[in-house]
Amino acid sequence: MSNIKLKAGITFGDINGIGLEVIMKALLDNRINELCTPVVYGSVKIASFHRKALGIQDFSFQIIQDAASANPKRANLVNCWEEEVKVDLGENTGNGGKYALKSLQAAVKDLKEGKIDLLVTAPFNKTNIQSDEFHFPGHTEYLQQAFGSGDVLMFMITDELKIGVVTGHIPLKDVSASLSKEKIHSKLRLMNESLKKDFWIEKPRIAVLGLNPHAGDQGLLGREEKEIIIPAVNQAYSENILAFGPYPADAFFGKEIYKTFDGVLAMYHDQGLIPFKSIAAGEGVNFTAGLPAVRTSPDHGTAFDIAGKGLADESSFRKALFSAIDIVNRRREHAELSVNPLPVSRKDDE
Repeated sequence: MSNIKLKAGITFGDINGIGLEVIMKALLDNRINELCTPVVYGSVKIASFHRKALGIQDFSFQIIQDAASANPKRANLVNCWEEEVKVDLGENTGNGGKYALKSLQAAVKDLKEGKIDLLVTAPFNKTNIQSDEFHFPGHTEYLQQAFGSGDVLMFMITDELKIGVVTGHIPLKDVSASLSKEKIHSKLRLMNESLKKDFWIEKPRIAVLGLNPHAGDQGLLGREEKEIIIPAVNQAYSENILAFGPYPADAFFGKEIYKTFDGVLAMYHDQGLIPFKSIAAGEGVNFTAGLPAVRTSPDHGTAFDIAGKGLADESSFRKALFSAIDIVNRRREHAELSVNPLPVSRKDDE
């Protein structure tokens, strides 16, 4: 394995939210510089505004114009725009979305060109970022198109629980019509591959949740389980993907059955994220599985209500950064072992 330190790209997120607060609080710990070279994409003026508003002392960015010139001993900031931008802490404004997108576009460009090794995205607001250049429900869908990936998985991860969702940022009323055997099978395949390659679980066991109460109760409470979910689970199992279910979601989490599985596939956003955020206790990470590059984010939003007050907890952001570093290193080791497998020990050689 190469010992070259990774360059970790980091986006600003909404300039009026808590993104910069959790970024700076996490990067205050200089030990992070031993693990990676942080490269933040944004504006020196806006970073300075946040630092002063929060009263953060003894911290500054190394200002650079290109990720290639990043100082490996400092937290770096690529200055992506020069214009003066008004910051309205805690407010949902057009500027918040406009400059979150500028930061994201610059970071993704460098990620695709190999100038950075991974990407950690601070939260943006899903409404004010919408424009002619951005018409996606969130980061996951934007990155899917940016990298031309056929399918991706929104994969929420902690050491204790890893849960993906079949349908993401869509209205609840559209979930049933959006489910198909093919879609569920694709998500199971992505989760299985990620658990093996990104988390080094040799034979991952995956639980699949039902859509309806009591997982449909033999068709009494809905037929999606019988007609869509069970056939998808059976197809995956026939392909040596250790998928089981569907399980009723309430009992599955209430009885802590999730602890016997390596991954869980939920049918829709809140079915997965409500128990995840309860169990993760502020240290959860959103990981986009299925991309050729590694992207993570904290499991919280812009938190306008506490922006600029110094109350934001950086734990999830720090965990997102560490998780991204670990996943990149595991992928590289996996690739090296695929090319140069370890020799098989034989008794005759002893």
